[in-house]
Amino acid sequence: MATDPAIHQQQFDRIATGKGFIAALDQSGGSTPKALALYGVMEDAYSNDAEMFGEIQKMRARIITAPDFNSDKILGAILFEKTMDNAIDGTPVPTYLWEKCGVVPFLKVDKGLADAADGVQLMKPMPDLDALLERAVAAGIFGTKMRSVVKEANAAGIKSVVAQQFEVGLQIARAGLVPIIEPEVDINSTTKSEAEALLKGEIKAQLDALPEGTKVSLKLTIPNEAGLYDSLADHPAVVRVVALSGGYTTDDACARLSQNSKMIASFSRALTEGLNVAMSDADYNAALGSNIDKIYKASL
Repeated sequence: MATDPAIHQQQFDRIATGKGFIAALDQSGGSTPKALALYGVMEDAYSNDAEMFGEIQKMRARIITAPDFNSDKILGAILFEKTMDNAIDGTPVPTYLWEKCGVVPFLKVDKGLADAADGVQLMKPMPDLDALLERAVAAGIFGTKMRSVVKEANAAGIKSVVAQQFEVGLQIARAGLVPIIEPEVDINSTTKSEAEALLKGEIKAQLDALPEGTKVSLKLTIPNEAGLYDSLADHPAVVRVVALSGGYTTDDACARLSQNSKMIASFSRALTEGLNVAMSDADYNAALGSNIDKIYKASL
């Protein structure tokens, strides 16, 4: 069932002003084997995609049902489409997140990255997006996330990435959801600082051009220059600016994030660092709780 306006407002306020971070639980087809291997589930443990997604669902359910996965330190969680359609203890995952954990549900909607051109990777086409958004609204999803990648400081490439993100973002906003715009800058780029300056300018121009009342969030790589994106966080169209960990270790990502007072975390790999399928519940919950605590403190 679609979220009623009072709940939507409650969720909006939590994301806009709450203390905490957004957990990214949205690894999809390409990144799933890697995520599972880091978790101790090797490729010989499953023989097809259905079994692989079954294993990642078990991993995500264990995270979501852990005692520290709650609204004390976590504002939202980004889900993969198959996770949105799944259930925990018989309750649909988006409903479970909000009603049991107090955590706002988001959905990853992109279909992966196109081949690199002009120093960037655009998103692949999403011909079925409207149907997916309709399902998301019906499932009680609050917002969405979609990722592109900037690999170098190429002005034309960065302009096209940001234009595509905002074009799709408007489509999402019209469906009643709050889009998270995510043009990631590769942390290994030799022109990362220059790319970030160009990116900031393009995002500002697109924010200024949004129709009155349209709200978006931004998910950005932690910038080399601390506070670079503060003015974007203050833009009236921006609900929140969140940071991706981008391959930094948890400690490094948290140290960098804590230099940016107007960004909060939306970490994926850093959230699950050190977790293993074979751990006892006590060890697992302690390790996850420690990661949640570190990421929360860096987001304050």
